[in-house]
Amino acid sequence: MPSEPSAVPAGTVAGGGRVKSARQVERERLRRRRAYRSGSVASASTIIFLALVVAVVVNAPGWERVRAAFFDPAAFAEALPDVVAGFWVNVQIFLIAEPLILIAGLLIALVRELRAPVFFPLRALAVMYVDVFRGVPTLLVILLVGFGLPALRLQGVPDDEVTLGVIALTLSYTAYVAEVFRAGIATVHPGQRAAARSLGLSHTQAMRYVVLPQAVRNVVPPLLNDFVSLQKDTALVSTIGVIEALRQAQIYASSKFNYTPYLAAALLFVLLTIPMARFTDYLAARTARRRGA
Repeated sequence: MPSEPSAVPAGTVAGGGRVKSARQVERERLRRRRAYRSGSVASASTIIFLALVVAVVVNAPGWERVRAAFFDPAAFAEALPDVVAGFWVNVQIFLIAEPLILIAGLLIALVRELRAPVFFPLRALAVMYVDVFRGVPTLLVILLVGFGLPALRLQGVPDDEVTLGVIALTLSYTAYVAEVFRAGIATVHPGQRAAARSLGLSHTQAMRYVVLPQAVRNVVPPLLNDFVSLQKDTALVSTIGVIEALRQAQIYASSKFNYTPYLAAALLFVLLTIPMARFTDYLAARTARRRGA
């Protein structure tokens, strides 16, 4: 007798392909509808809020004076080329300081992970360094380095303001980045290190091949947050004479008695930091999805 046809599971067709059930199609339709409604409400509320803020500011009694002092299109166009040229100095300082901070921060974090008694002096120096430079404001570090190092008149000590600014920012931010790396190392389960040692790897090999790759991947979002702050703090080097974006705006404002160049400098910093911030959020969300998978 011919065998009876086998039952086809729900959600499949005879050819082996899958089709969505009516319930699944309805759930997806409702999900899209809720997402569209949420997006529409968020957009409408944002537009209304911005309109209210603009209405309050424009109708303020001193708006005309503020507009002339901070939102003068002619002053903006006149000062923008010089401010952009100064902003390129900010970018250069950031690009030089960032890799130095990463390398120095990682080295200090690794020194603090050394457990052998013979390395106690190095660990103590690393702890002291982190405590001191995390406690001293970055602006004060820049002033001390910018004016203190040249005053020593030692052979080989740089006297260029940009170089001194890079040194000061590196000293300050290395302390923060070292703690970020150390926290990332602490997030790696001790079993990973024990498994690496059981396979015959030395402490250095276990850190290099097992612990550090996982730690670095875990700390990428907080590291990017620190570098967003670093990009903004490059403006602090203007206090030791570096002609960067903020200093260029100050020069124009003091000569023209108009503060619109400050707005130009602020916009340049925002245009650079917002993409970095959004990229940080993307990496954090991707990390959260990976851990939840």
